[in-house]
Amino acid sequence: MSESAEVAPLAGFTVGVTAARRADELTALLERRGAAVLRAPVLRIVPLSDDAELLATTKRLIDDAPDVVVATTAIGFRGWIEAADGWGLGEALLRGLGGVELLARGPKVRGAVRAAGLTEAWSPASESMAEVLERLLEEGVEGRCVAVQLHGEPLPGFSESLRAAGATVVAVPVYRWMPPEDLAPVDRLLDAVLTRGLDAVSFTSAPAAASLLKRAEQRGRLDELLDAFRTDVLAACVGPVTALPLQGHDVPTRQPERFRLGPLVQLIASELPGRVRPLPVAGHRVEIRGHAAVVDGTLRPVPPAGMALLRCLARRPGWVVSRADLLRALPGAGRDEHAVETAMARLRTALGSPKLVQTVVKRGYRLALDPHADEKYAGGV
Repeated sequence: MSESAEVAPLAGFTVGVTAARRADELTALLERRGAAVLRAPVLRIVPLSDDAELLATTKRLIDDAPDVVVATTAIGFRGWIEAADGWGLGEALLRGLGGVELLARGPKVRGAVRAAGLTEAWSPASESMAEVLERLLEEGVEGRCVAVQLHGEPLPGFSESLRAAGATVVAVPVYRWMPPEDLAPVDRLLDAVLTRGLDAVSFTSAPAAASLLKRAEQRGRLDELLDAFRTDVLAACVGPVTALPLQGHDVPTRQPERFRLGPLVQLIASELPGRVRPLPVAGHRVEIRGHAAVVDGTLRPVPPAGMALLRCLARRPGWVVSRADLLRALPGAGRDEHAVETAMARLRTALGSPKLVQTVVKRGYRLALDPHADEKYAGGV
């Protein structure tokens, strides 16, 4: 058992949550593992119950039934049935859907289909739209009409492949993703990524990832955001489709094997501690996390100024860092090197062991790396 076994896996780390739906659940899962969470829904879902486009599409499919209907999300399928009920078309829509080949992408959608009194013809084990597409193409779609319930955004690759194979594709836009009415939380999250105040950002939909990128571009900060994700901040995506907008900008992403919130949180809880290299300092074992240090298995919260100094010292552990360099690392410290001394005193108090950071007279400060570790860590962290 490791020395820090009693420390929650995400204690000392801060994770951004961009989800609009199920944000409470995701936040609770992260906080249960010790994370601090910054919430900022980057999108809002706008139901289309009063939307002329959905009404017209529904009437078209009732009057001229498609050969195949693809249900992609449980919330979207339920929303479609509820909207049709509101227009007095619910029974007619259900009768029509009962006579076509109904494909459900995954168990949640399958549950929604059955709750509506319908039976799906098939559902992929992988919950992948790619597998749904493969099945349709193998069946042959030439001359057939395929209705696809969209899940917030168009599925151009999916629909184009079907059209190229000779199908007529009807999009069913049950709800749309829109920017949030209040962009202030999004900007706070964006700023936290840029300043490395977040250790990870979780994404549960491709539109959410695209929306954050778009907001950064609107503010002229896209390159800075991409640099943060490429170097210091983990982009954790619930699945490969969600990751596509980020990967399109050469951002490395991590995804769980199962596309669910639980496995996503487990991935983050494994990935972030795995990025921390323990340092042997003054006879102690030190892990430097996002807003805290773990010293000999005990979590030590550190003020932001102290964390800035600690990270600066840890880039080349054991090497002397001048007061001038440390001053530059302090956020908003100005030119007074006394600010370094004040922040350093608070850092030592927070760490619980003043000897971890050694004063080198007239030169600066250093992490008191144990002598036997000097060569191993000489290249920095």
